[in-house]
Amino acid sequence: MSDGSQVQEAVQSTAYLAFLSDYLPIVFLLAIALIISLAFLLMAKIFAPSSPDAEKISTYECGFNAFDDSRMKFDVRFYLVAILFIIFDLEVAFLFPWAVSLEQIGVYGWSVVMIFLVELAIGLIYAWKKGALDWE
Repeated sequence: MSDGSQVQEAVQSTAYLAFLSDYLPIVFLLAIALIISLAFLLMAKIFAPSSPDAEKISTYECGFNAFDDSRMKFDVRFYLVAILFIIFDLEVAFLFPWAVSLEQIGVYGWSVVMIFLVELAIGLIYAWKKGALDWE
């Protein structure tokens, strides 16, 4: 090996170590969080009293006995409303940064967001016409 390649390897290894040293506080934070979490779980397992009986492990429903199995099926409409909520919630998440940076992005940014909003409005109208929001 020549001296040039050894120097290059040394520079690359020190640059790699410098890159890793930037992430060292994050690794320490994650390690401490993991250790504390596991310690709490272990202490709860060791010191917590345990006396399970049928009444304690039964399903609790507003002070009454559960009328039905707690794992009953949900209507598909609930999932549809949840998906629509997520879509329009993401729309709001995209609109906040747009509103903050409106002066910097100018007319082009404004027109792109307007196209995005029109597409979402068309999607909402389509879902409404298909009856996705009707509760019969």
